[in-house]
Amino acid sequence: MPNSQSPIPNPRWSSIEKRPALAVTLSILWVILIGGIAFLWHLGSIGLIDETEPLFAEASRQMFVTGDWITPFFNGETRFDKPALIYWCQAIAFSILGVNEWAVRLPSALAAIGLIGLAFYTIHWYFARKDELEQRYRPELRWIIAGCGIAVMALNPEMIIWGRTGVSDMLLTGCMASALLCFFLGYAHPAKSNVQARWYIAFYVLIAAAILTKGPVGIVLPVLIIGIFLLYLGNITQVLREMRPFTGLLIVICLSLPWYVLVIWRNGWDYINSFFGYHNVERFTNVVNRHSAPWYFYFIVVLLGFAPYSVYLLIAMGRLKFWQRKYWRSQERSQQLGLFAFCWFVGIFGFFTVAVTKLPSYVLPLMPAAAILIALLWSDLLDKGDKGDKVTISSLSLSRFGWTGWVNVVFLSAIAVAMFYLPKVIGSDPAAPDFRNLLERSGLTVLGGAIWILSAIAIAVAIARRRYETMLIINIIGFAAFLTIVLTPALFLMDRERQLPLRELSEIVVQTQKRGEELVMVGFKKPTVVFYSRRSVTYQKVTASAAQYLQDKAAKKPTPSTVLVLTQPKKFPEMGFKPTDYENLGTRGAYQLVRIFLNR
Repeated sequence: MPNSQSPIPNPRWSSIEKRPALAVTLSILWVILIGGIAFLWHLGSIGLIDETEPLFAEASRQMFVTGDWITPFFNGETRFDKPALIYWCQAIAFSILGVNEWAVRLPSALAAIGLIGLAFYTIHWYFARKDELEQRYRPELRWIIAGCGIAVMALNPEMIIWGRTGVSDMLLTGCMASALLCFFLGYAHPAKSNVQARWYIAFYVLIAAAILTKGPVGIVLPVLIIGIFLLYLGNITQVLREMRPFTGLLIVICLSLPWYVLVIWRNGWDYINSFFGYHNVERFTNVVNRHSAPWYFYFIVVLLGFAPYSVYLLIAMGRLKFWQRKYWRSQERSQQLGLFAFCWFVGIFGFFTVAVTKLPSYVLPLMPAAAILIALLWSDLLDKGDKGDKVTISSLSLSRFGWTGWVNVVFLSAIAVAMFYLPKVIGSDPAAPDFRNLLERSGLTVLGGAIWILSAIAIAVAIARRRYETMLIINIIGFAAFLTIVLTPALFLMDRERQLPLRELSEIVVQTQKRGEELVMVGFKKPTVVFYSRRSVTYQKVTASAAQYLQDKAAKKPTPSTVLVLTQPKKFPEMGFKPTDYENLGTRGAYQLVRIFLNR
């Protein structure tokens, strides 16, 4: 019950609180709404995108077709880049939905939705516990901050991109981030209680899933984050006793180790050297696949990948006063969520900044922590005072909100200007030579610029009227509008120009390929052709090498004496072929499929 110092709660929120079934239903509906907009809307309406996505899709299809759930294969060769969980999930989706784009991407989308659902519960529980400790009653604060928190978590570029892509990154983030939230919930509950034990068990199960998704990093990063958090607070020994690490290690080993044993037993050192050596140790210590970047790379990735909320991260971290160790050690465990999110963010950011190989997707697992930091920051603005009409933060903090809000205005204005000029500055893509002109004629970039300019103006008005609490809502609405009105149609346009020609030519391959006739791709590697044609492809990256390969093949007088070649039209004269040497089977976009007669 509210005490005499609590603001008078809104009757609508109070009525929801008094009806648990209604509260749970509304919470689930909100998670589904946000998750649906961010991750499910038009999920399978766009074809697979070269190069990485079809590699996963085809390896999973091979598992589904052959029934070999141990060794992943792509194009007739083993694929040891990632462990098996993502392939298993996609193969199961194939068995339910059929082999299509929806099934390929559904595991990523569900992992993202599951994560934001657990985050909603965690944030709401945190504020409920805070009310209990402070003997206050603020149901509207719990629901609004939890709802806005998961909206920020879902509606940002990094989460949108990887939550709608059929690769392992979002599954790893879903498992790892959910594991960290389960750890905190277990840590924050009374010691040695059944509730605490269940949360810790969930933590161990999810760690095992993370290991099965991407290997050692699935346990290294959570241990690093939790270690930083507990060492800072000085209670690592006590918490370890509560966590029962030997029991937890047994759970992790029993769930994750069997597949590794089986795949090593079947493939031996080939798997060990490829996965553990190349894809783990070398990626951390050396540049792999030319994915190098300067030390400040992830500052830019977070600024743009967590846009438009990234401008508030510094003030969100500063409000924690994480340097006041004595203060944090005196806090009740449940109220250390902000510090835990800070350690989470810094741990992942620092780890991958040190790593030599750098990719934008590597810092995806810190985005949930960033969203929690923003949610806690905004709770300061929504926390009402004794009379329910004044914000209980200092004038200095309000001034910082104001200045950061102006940075937000400048940032959105810069994005708007970039959108207006985007068609003029983007480079030409050989795979979609007409895309730039089509994008400009579509007017989508102008519409996108208008959305961000209007958002900037709305935030400027909010600052002028000192309505700082509305700035976050404006950013969320602006991003949702940009996603639905601009980004999705632009992706349809790009798919039509870049990927649709390959799908159409793959269909021609299925219809025209003779028994035993080889399919050769020259000048580029497009794994989508393997997935959509269900055929093996011989890749020849260099034109001269392709010409020599075909000459050698002709010398062997194969049966049939023809070969299918997919490349750009300009490549055929470079390989020494005349129009009389081949039959044109189809030209789509930048590509041409021909049947070459080897013995002419």
